[in-house]
Amino acid sequence: MNPPEGFLLVDKPPGPTSHDIVDRVRRVVRLRQVGHAGTLDPFASGLLILGIGKATKQLSHLVGLGKTYEAMFVLGGRSTTDDRMGAITFSDAPLPSPAQIEEAMEVFRGDILQIPPTYSAIKIGGKKMYKAARAGKPLEAPPRPATVYAFDLAGELEQMTQDGHALLRFPVLIRCSSGTYVRALARDLGERLGTGGYVAELRRTEIGPFQVQEALNLETLASGWEGRLKPVDEILKRVSVS
Repeated sequence: MNPPEGFLLVDKPPGPTSHDIVDRVRRVVRLRQVGHAGTLDPFASGLLILGIGKATKQLSHLVGLGKTYEAMFVLGGRSTTDDRMGAITFSDAPLPSPAQIEEAMEVFRGDILQIPPTYSAIKIGGKKMYKAARAGKPLEAPPRPATVYAFDLAGELEQMTQDGHALLRFPVLIRCSSGTYVRALARDLGERLGTGGYVAELRRTEIGPFQVQEALNLETLASGWEGRLKPVDEILKRVSVS
């Protein structure tokens, strides 16, 4: 019997790392040769594309595809990790109006430069930034180019209180190039508004032409993966790779 070969679309829940998902799939398909086409932060959920068997050699065709995210931003505080998992420092600055947020968001549409979050997997001088930060020796990466195709409010603003501090919480929709940090968008939007900002929730809904609705969840992975394994030719055709 030939080993399995193809692509598997998985809907990652919040909590496990992308590598945790890879390890789980390795155990289910009983094959070591499994890789992914781009990570998600542990607190985030959504679409992961995994290559299985010889399909791992084709993952490079998928890594650079654009991404779509649904996120929940919070203004009124700063996080050491630029998300809800870090230590939060409240700013107590006046919270902006919807019109002020919309005006500030416009600055981050199109071609931009981003400084990656201190807690990211980028290597500086051979050291991963998140490991250096955990060791109390944070590193700063130089700005990196990114393209934000859409950055829009996606619902109502909700004012809330945490530990006696006023915060503003609201959903956003983001379509962006590969390599864009949503956490950096939240951080930089908050800095522009003078309040600080971070990501409370993050879900990746699309990678190129692939949607999370096509993906298999972990509850049905063990019993359903074989019927959901997509042939290499089918996937490459969808991304116009000959």
